[in-house]
Amino acid sequence: MSEHNPNEQQTDPEAVGQDHRRVDPDTGEVREQAAAPVEGEVVAAEPEPEIDPAVALKAQLDERTADLQRLQAEYANYRKRVDRDREAVVTGAKAQVVTDLLGVLDDVERAAAHGDLTGAFKAVAEKLSGSLQKAGLESFGHEGEPFDPSVHEAVQHNTSTEVGGPTVTGVLRRGYRIGDRVLRAALVAVTDAEPGGASAGPGKN
Repeated sequence: MSEHNPNEQQTDPEAVGQDHRRVDPDTGEVREQAAAPVEGEVVAAEPEPEIDPAVALKAQLDERTADLQRLQAEYANYRKRVDRDREAVVTGAKAQVVTDLLGVLDDVERAAAHGDLTGAFKAVAEKLSGSLQKAGLESFGHEGEPFDPSVHEAVQHNTSTEVGGPTVTGVLRRGYRIGDRVLRAALVAVTDAEPGGASAGPGKN
């Protein structure tokens, strides 16, 4: 039976495994630092990289500039929408008033065609026509202009070799518009081209 020597130093395996001295007490050499920290060991955090104040300031400036540009675009769109709505309201109001006077203009035009537009009646008619033109009223439906079904209402049809396509050759009632709004279509007579007429190409019999 082996005797236990009380002077013999006991070695704890766990204690040996936790020896973190950088210098080996037996060899005197510097130990390599462990790749991973041992449980319970406090590892100093790596310092965060410093941020250049100029770069941070430029980023904030770019962000504020983008916000300002977005607000300016939204305001410009708002102004356009308001102006467009205001113009539509004004045009609508003008159209309502002028539409009630189209019958008067028809009477004035018929009187002029019969030679009855003279004296004071002529002066009043010219003043009325000038005021409506200043308000934006425009007449259409004249002989010789191309037929356009969006503004012309054809009530008569003829054919001729003297036209190259559908053409207004007679006006029964003048048409009127304000801006892009058609107040009344023109009643017209339309003449279509006959085969072999002006629309036929050269060399055809």
